[in-house]
Amino acid sequence: MATQAEVKQAVNATLELFQRKWLLRVIWELHLGPKTFRALQEACDELSPTVVNARLGDLREAGLVETVPGEGYALTALGEELVEAFTPLMKWGVRWQRRRVG
Repeated sequence: MATQAEVKQAVNATLELFQRKWLLRVIWELHLGPKTFRALQEACDELSPTVVNARLGDLREAGLVETVPGEGYALTALGEELVEAFTPLMKWGVRWQRRRVG
């Protein structure tokens, strides 16, 4: 079992990673399968190549994205696990949005 210090360190590292602008959007766009750099940029509403490249670098360094020869960029098993962990948050977001709009 993790100590409080380990949990605090893990939460801080996770929040530091997630605070990077557009990082979660790149993860989301890759959750349906590999994308080339250009396809990923287009899927992210034409983010600048500099931003897409920076976020891909962050995600590769974190072990969440890998380069797949001939296919482009894809989530690693750890990245897929992260998307699964987001499922409850996505469901909450849908409920929250409906309350705001409805």
